[in-house]
Amino acid sequence: MTKIPFYLFTLLPLLLSLSTASTTTTTTAHGELTTYGFPIGLLPSAVSGYALNRTTGDFAINFRRPCKITLPPDNYLAEYANTVRGKIVKNKIAELDGIRVWAFFKWWSITGIKLSGDHDLVFEVGVVTAKYPKDKFDVAPDCEGVSKANS
Repeated sequence: MTKIPFYLFTLLPLLLSLSTASTTTTTTAHGELTTYGFPIGLLPSAVSGYALNRTTGDFAINFRRPCKITLPPDNYLAEYANTVRGKIVKNKIAELDGIRVWAFFKWWSITGIKLSGDHDLVFEVGVVTAKYPKDKFDVAPDCEGVSKANS
């Protein structure tokens, strides 16, 4: 009979816990948003991939093509570039690049988004901010003019 070293028995619970932890990690960009306290509707449904450095918070979200959506509740037209970049931490997205909105006859870049209390999102456009109810972003919108099969 083969003897199994004692240290293998002490490592077994650790290995099992690591394998369980890896199966519960978030696998979509929309899921990552909820991990940091944000609703999934901040991103269109057409995300084709993403990268996130969990240590620094740096992220990149990819789309197959630029995507236009109408943001609730004021129906501003928003455009997402092929790649959206930024830095995310709990309740705050900063250094945002790749999302802009059409307002007052001009395109404005959204530079940050943060949570205000439990119920509001604050969008930063440079030094200007706008507050909206978080629950208006509970659904990931489809890109305009693109069917789901083509997004």
